[in-house]
Amino acid sequence: MHKILDRLLFWSTGLMAAMALFGIMWLTVVDVTGRKFFNNSVPGGLEITEVLMVVVIFGALPLVSWRNEHVVFDSLDALIPDWFKGIQARLIHLVCAGVFAYLARLLVQRAERFAEYGDITAYLMMPVAPVAYLMAVLLGVTALAHLVQVLIGQTNPRELAP
Repeated sequence: MHKILDRLLFWSTGLMAAMALFGIMWLTVVDVTGRKFFNNSVPGGLEITEVLMVVVIFGALPLVSWRNEHVVFDSLDALIPDWFKGIQARLIHLVCAGVFAYLARLLVQRAERFAEYGDITAYLMMPVAPVAYLMAVLLGVTALAHLVQVLIGQTNPRELAP
């Protein structure tokens, strides 16, 4: 079950984040080359980079959450008894699931407002609502990843790596 979910997240959100990062890289190369040699940058390059950064950050979040690859503060772990560590991990995942679900709900509300007002970016005139909806969906997937961790237990990232 863990391996199936890991591969599903890897080939969906992980690949999406990787492709967005690759796009940022090439956009930067083209933009810098255009500025240096042609005295002209990519029109709307900053807006495109901002949207791609959203995809990178929010796209990687479900996979990072699923694999427990967060930055952690573990200096007190030596003081916690072994029997409590499983309970602690499930409680933390439950709190994280609730927080991410709540944030997803808030972003859906914000996206609805963006759509209602017709908010667009300044230069390329791209609608902002789809980006906010994507963020909300990816936060929802992250919440589900944490909820599954609560229900079936914690994964070991070394076991899941492809």
